[in-house]
Amino acid sequence: MNTLVEAAAQLFSAEGIAATTNRIAERAGTSIGTLYQYFPDKFALLRAVADRHVRDADRELTAVFAALRTDAPPFDATMGTVLEAVVTLHAGRPKLHALLHRLVTPTAEQLGLLTDLEDRLCSEVAFHLKRCGRSGADVETTARTLVHTVDAQLHRVLTRDEFDVGDARDALMVTVSRLAPPPG
Repeated sequence: MNTLVEAAAQLFSAEGIAATTNRIAERAGTSIGTLYQYFPDKFALLRAVADRHVRDADRELTAVFAALRTDAPPFDATMGTVLEAVVTLHAGRPKLHALLHRLVTPTAEQLGLLTDLEDRLCSEVAFHLKRCGRSGADVETTARTLVHTVDAQLHRVLTRDEFDVGDARDALMVTVSRLAPPPG
């Protein structure tokens, strides 16, 4: 099944929604019948690719935030590290991520997992906003605004074309600096 999901990711990245289950099965080196045993259509494959992406992002960002809690760098370094990780997760296949963001309608279970991840990210960002004195009047709202604004900028703007990880991180850092300016 992992081979089918990877083949789907490759073809959706290259061809967008025009990718077909026949070409995905061929790329995976399996029959179309085998593909249909696991996935009823290409949208089910897109959901599987999205599931894998969310799991990968969760694992990567959990490790990043654990290290940041231990190291406790200044705010700009903290957010630079987070943004570098987020951008890197999307850099290899930006068009695929744009497609996932626009076309995949999550199941109730997937939506719950995604919401849990977003809530954990918001909690971590709020922790670092407080730790670094960048909390403002309502740290939770600031954190949630940061997380969702970065998500939108990454998925709706930056993924329209190939991008350099450093340039994308820097562009996102400008957004973060505007939404959570230093005190004073």
